[in-house]
Amino acid sequence: MSETAANRPDPALVEVENVDKVFRRGSEEIHVLEGLSLTVARGDFLALMGPSGSGKTTLLNLIGGLDRPSRGSVRIDGESLEQLSDRRLAAWRARHVGFVFQLYNLLPVLTAERNVELPLLLTHLSKARRRKSVEVALSVVGLSPRARHYPRQLSGGEQQRVGIARAIVTDPTILLCDEPTGDLDRKSGDEILKLLQTLNREHGKTILMVTHDPHASARATHTVYLNKGQLGTEKPE
Repeated sequence: MSETAANRPDPALVEVENVDKVFRRGSEEIHVLEGLSLTVARGDFLALMGPSGSGKTTLLNLIGGLDRPSRGSVRIDGESLEQLSDRRLAAWRARHVGFVFQLYNLLPVLTAERNVELPLLLTHLSKARRRKSVEVALSVVGLSPRARHYPRQLSGGEQQRVGIARAIVTDPTILLCDEPTGDLDRKSGDEILKLLQTLNREHGKTILMVTHDPHASARATHTVYLNKGQLGTEKPE
């Protein structure tokens, strides 16, 4: 893990400029994002809020290279994602982005350590180096004693910690979290939010978190609101 302090005055890591995203349903065009621009500094912890259907997950997917904008540009650390081929984009995503999902997305037939190892199978690391990276990631999230447990043997909070360990095991440039506490009780959710704060403050991770929960957004450095395809700093009425 990088030890760069998150509060240093770092330049922009994420630059979204005049992005439109249009989905087509038959002959109908659905405009989800319109002329949206967003800048996120390196080392920031940004919460993204807004009503259901406002395009929060769509924006996260564009920043993570899971989708492409209909118009405009998305640059991460100076790399213009729209200029990458599908193959290069997949390789970039595997190296630079860690995803944390609401429902964990763990494979039930694999132990915690094997779930965490999955992103490393796309790299050229030796088995020994993969094992060491997994050990470090599980240690960071406080789950070393549960490494050989299966998802069914873990609580919801522990499963999400495995999901976070999997997201950070490649030491990615950015963490994208889509409702990471949405399926957890308050106590477990608070533990996950505290862990994300630690990753941000002590390990210098840049984090974008989609959430409906003001309690969760309060843990971020700051919050922006997405409504009808537009961003603002004020909560929409």
